[in-house]
Amino acid sequence: MDGGAFGAGKAGGAFDPQAFIRQPQTILRFVSWVFSIVVFGSIVNEGYVNRVDEVEEHCIFNRNHNACNYGITVGVLAFLSCLLYLALDAYFPQISSVKDRKKAVLSDIGVSAFWAFLWFVGFCFLTNQWQASKPEDNPLNEGGDAARAAITFSFFSIFTWGCLAFLAFRRLGDINFQEEYNTLFPNSPSLLP
Repeated sequence: MDGGAFGAGKAGGAFDPQAFIRQPQTILRFVSWVFSIVVFGSIVNEGYVNRVDEVEEHCIFNRNHNACNYGITVGVLAFLSCLLYLALDAYFPQISSVKDRKKAVLSDIGVSAFWAFLWFVGFCFLTNQWQASKPEDNPLNEGGDAARAAITFSFFSIFTWGCLAFLAFRRLGDINFQEEYNTLFPNSPSLLP
C-alpha cells in the first residue's frame, strides 16, 4: 500500500485484495475464524455421546449440556464476528473520516478483548468439565479427540483474539496521532490520502 495511513490505503481508492490479505489483522482474523469452526464443529459433530444402555445422547464434557452449549454458542458467534470484522477491515480503507475510523477501531478493541475473555472462560469451563468426566460415561471412548480439539483451539483462540485487540489498540494510536495533527495544523493537507 503506498502512502496509506493507519493500516489503510487511500480513502476512496480501489480495493487491493493482495494488500488486504497480507495485513496482520486479516491473517489473525482468518485464523480465529478457522479456530471457531474447529471448536463448534468438533462439539456439534462428536460432542454428544451415549452409553450402550441409553438412547439419549449427553454432552461428552461430564454430561453437562451447558458445556457443549457454551462451546457451540461461543464458536458460532465468534465465527460470525470474524466475518463481520473481516468485512469492516475490507471497508476500512474507504472510511475517510478520522472520527468514523476511530469508532471502528474502538469497537474492534472492545469486541476482540471481549472474545479473548469469552474464549478464556470457555477454555477453563471445557477443561474443567473434561477433567470431571467419568470413563464409564463414555465406555467406547468416542469423541475424545473432538473434545480435546475443542479445548485446544479454545486455548489458541485466547491468543488470536488478544493479538487482534493489541493490533487494534496500535491502530487507535495512529488514528489519535492523525486527529491531533489535524487539530494542530488545520490548513495543512491531511496525512490521510
